[in-house]
Amino acid sequence: MEHIKKAFDAIATEYDAQRVYVIPEMQKFYDAAVWSADCLTDNPDILDIGAGTGLLSALIIQKFPSANLTLMDISENMLEIARQRFCGQGNIRYIVSDYSRAELIGQYDIICSALSIHHLAPDDKRLLFGRIFSSLKRGGLFINADQADGETTYFRQKYLDYWNNFLRNGPLNKEKHAEILKRRDTLDRNEKLSVQLHWLQECGFSDVDVVYRNRTFIVTVARKA
Repeated sequence: MEHIKKAFDAIATEYDAQRVYVIPEMQKFYDAAVWSADCLTDNPDILDIGAGTGLLSALIIQKFPSANLTLMDISENMLEIARQRFCGQGNIRYIVSDYSRAELIGQYDIICSALSIHHLAPDDKRLLFGRIFSSLKRGGLFINADQADGETTYFRQKYLDYWNNFLRNGPLNKEKHAEILKRRDTLDRNEKLSVQLHWLQECGFSDVDVVYRNRTFIVTVARKA
């Protein structure tokens, strides 16, 4: 995971500005994740793993302004941007840690993640889903806004072509475009959506579904009964 830490430490200051030019339908993607966040209490305990600069957390805390929010990420530089984003807000804590290995201390109403888990190896993803299940309260939700591979070689290529075309038609210069493609080709380890859903069910989640998909970009929700 050290190579991932270094990569995101290096781009922390420009990460937010680039997102809209990297993620097709970015607003719909994040809106689906926030829409999925349900809770019976006004002050839920929420854990954002791979929180980065706090983009997803910032949207969820608008929905639950009294939430107790924990942001966990391996990159200190990314979390520093999050600290600036939430400067002056209470009930927020930050944990610099490799969530793929570290214990998810506490019990939560919602555990969420955005564009992070796809960097993990398959076994690490599957084991993480199990640890997330254990760290959720009854009725708790796991919301994962992330990436998924195509179910076949044909669709994998179709999705890559769609994404490449989106990047080419954006305003990022050739140098930035090349950096993004290099990160994608070296850091992304996308898994098929069907496999991810199976892993979630295997862990014990009672309600598992896909609430958004735009080719590679997905939002899955799993509920602990």
